[in-house]
Amino acid sequence: RKGRTMSDILQVRGLTKRFGGLAAVNEVDFDVREGGISGLIGPNGAGKTTIFNLITGVYKVSSGTVFFGGGDITDLEPHRIAGLGVTRTFQNIRLFKNLSVFENVLTACHASASYGLADSLLRLPRFRREERAIMDKADGLLEILGLADRKDAIANGLPYGLQRRLEITRALALDPRLLLLDEPAAGMNPDETEQLMRLIGEIRDRFELSVLVIEHHMDLVMGLCEHIVVLNFGQKLADGAPDAIRGDKRVVEAYLGGGDQ
Repeated sequence: RKGRTMSDILQVRGLTKRFGGLAAVNEVDFDVREGGISGLIGPNGAGKTTIFNLITGVYKVSSGTVFFGGGDITDLEPHRIAGLGVTRTFQNIRLFKNLSVFENVLTACHASASYGLADSLLRLPRFRREERAIMDKADGLLEILGLADRKDAIANGLPYGLQRRLEITRALALDPRLLLLDEPAAGMNPDETEQLMRLIGEIRDRFELSVLVIEHHMDLVMGLCEHIVVLNFGQKLADGAPDAIRGDKRVVEAYLGGGDQ
């Protein structure tokens, strides 16, 4: 992949999801620029996580289309979408709680292994070669994400901010082209939030990927994102650069009119 271009890596068109008679997401359109960091914001219940679930194939789309890298991924299974390069983190951290930091990253790195069962059982040279490369990859990611000194720590014992960082490391181990972060700063103090903001920017630059982030911390969104999509009651309310969003009356009303931040 070359550096940042002005094309869109993700295009969402008319995206709709109904649960029974209720439209949780209704006719939503937006784009994520290749190499860009975009934010998805809105009061609780606005449909943000539902959109992540639709993009990643966890939910089937009621109507509308999701294009990734120019191809239609709307009805693909989650593992196929992940295989194309769309990976995510979750609001509720999902780690192997009783495994070490290194083992958590190693299991994610194994997704890219190409050796077969026979190679592995007989420990053939191909298996040993790949296994070494996978371990090096895991070590390299821990180094980049500032977790190398916690390599042998059990995931469950890490402070909250570092568990979040470990979850992001696991997502990066899958070699994403688009990283979806679902409230990565949830539960963090202002210091941790600021560190996370820097980290997301560094990850984007180093791995040359695109980021779409759901976030309630407005400071993080405004300081980090080049483009912001605002949802309210499952519909797109506004879409634009941080300054335009900050000055949009409808956005201010949506947030102050009963939606929590």
